[in-house]
Amino acid sequence: MAHGSSGGAVADSAPAMRVTLTFDNGPSVGTTPMVLDALAARALPATFFVVGERLDRPGGRELVERAAAEGHWIGNHSLTHAVPLGDDPDPAHAEREIGETQARLGDVGHERRFFRPFGGGGRLGPHLLSPAAVDVLRRGRYTCVLWNSVPHDWDDLDGWVDTALADVARLEHAVVVLHDLPTGAMADLPVFLDRLAALDAVVVQDFPPAVVPIERGVPAGAAALAGLVSEAA
Repeated sequence: MAHGSSGGAVADSAPAMRVTLTFDNGPSVGTTPMVLDALAARALPATFFVVGERLDRPGGRELVERAAAEGHWIGNHSLTHAVPLGDDPDPAHAEREIGETQARLGDVGHERRFFRPFGGGGRLGPHLLSPAAVDVLRRGRYTCVLWNSVPHDWDDLDGWVDTALADVARLEHAVVVLHDLPTGAMADLPVFLDRLAALDAVVVQDFPPAVVPIERGVPAGAAALAGLVSEAA
């Protein structure tokens, strides 16, 4: 399996299938080390979208620092992961969920200030962002990162690998959302990664423009945000 850390041009001989691996909702002391070990064994890059509260748990900060030291990108996945930002129009809610997590990440966060909104089961829709949240992202020069593959590893422990591989096969560039949580699903991560290798998929670390509606605070256009922002209260 070919891989690259920057998401730049691949060799002419490389296959068309590209995959970006992302892990949400961690860090988790019981699972994140296993994920990091599986990636390290195959020299594969990923991005970890961190829930801010989890940095305060024993070992949480150390795991995120390990991930960054091993070349993985670290992003912001809200402070509490409790209420989608589009479902609470209060500007204070958006500021707290985004800003407090970024402050806790500090220098370990990627310089593009990645933020992934809470999707509530991987759904895309106006529950993702409020107008206040968009304002926070713009003022803070965040890069908002979405997804196009959610294989439901958290509630389909027996089937998520096949679902993810089917997404990889149908998409030119799959951005796969997995979760480094103690559900037991990540026990099959090595199987998934080895089956990716058998497909000769190219694992890259960057994101295709289609899943980045805001880059460094600049929206990609009205169409990019269409359907992702709730109406103001």
